[in-house]
Amino acid sequence: MATRILVVEDDLLNRMFYHEVLGARGFEVQMVSDGAAVLDEVDRFAPDLITMDIQLPHISGLRLIRRLQRQEETKGIPIVAITAFAGKGEEQRIIEAGARAYLAKPVSVDKLVGAVEGLIERAH
Repeated sequence: MATRILVVEDDLLNRMFYHEVLGARGFEVQMVSDGAAVLDEVDRFAPDLITMDIQLPHISGLRLIRRLQRQEETKGIPIVAITAFAGKGEEQRIIEAGARAYLAKPVSVDKLVGAVEGLIERAH
């Protein structure tokens, strides 16, 4: 069975990019564009890894990361945080919230694939 990745991203072009890149590597990819739908989709799809945009409609990615890390059934899911807001101290704040990797937009194919594959390897 393919490794399942939930892509949480509100920008359509970014979602398409992540889907194409990760799908081409053999991952099963499901996408969510609204922060309010993330928790339900995590329960339904049971991802092995999540890529999380930080600036989302309705609820921030940072808040979602914290919530996922507090729940027993989801705290083991590795999260790659991806954000265009790469201000000073932002990476530290995101890692402290529970993300295991941080990428600043725009994200290159190599950085995205490297972060995802590295976390999946460490999880197994």
